[in-house]
Amino acid sequence: QSRGHVESEKFMEEFFEQVEEVRNNIDKISKNVDEVKKKHSDILSAPQADEKVKDELEELMSDIKKTANKVRAKLKMMDQSIERRRVPRRTQTDVRIRKTQHSTLSRKFVEVMTDYNSTQTDYRERCKGRIQRQLEITGKSTTDAELEDMLESGNPAIFTSGIIMDTQQAKQTLRDIEARHNDIIKLESSIRELHDMFMD
Repeated sequence: QSRGHVESEKFMEEFFEQVEEVRNNIDKISKNVDEVKKKHSDILSAPQADEKVKDELEELMSDIKKTANKVRAKLKMMDQSIERRRVPRRTQTDVRIRKTQHSTLSRKFVEVMTDYNSTQTDYRERCKGRIQRQLEITGKSTTDAELEDMLESGNPAIFTSGIIMDTQQAKQTLRDIEARHNDIIKLESSIRELHDMFMD
């Protein structure tokens, strides 16, 4: 066997190890996204905010972010190694195989992250709906635009300041509105990060 042939085989072996690693990480993100969806439903169906579930959600989101950064860096590296490699004619097939693998993985990654992004956006809308309903309970009705203003301003007090705290229920509702508001602020920065991840 010629030296070039042996090198090429070794290179392909390393490449497929990387493919396997990236695929496993994408699967891990996908499983975590499913978990995130479950946590979203748990949080929204609970009458009161459960800190434990929220902490678990935070952990999942931070894990997704970490793994996604890893995948993105690896895909970039794989792409550069395909571009850099000076190939003799007989290894053109290798290059084709690697390009195909790389684009399949990239597509899978984008799909998973797009799903995650719409999961976040959907949750934001549902949180907003919940805030709206809770404000109605306290006798304040708000339009969608007003609610967006409140979220933009980062201050839930503009809506809650006039509410009379006469019952335990009203106090709880208020605490809930503020908790959801904080959730949305966190979500927005997470959605922005996702967006930036794909921009550069």
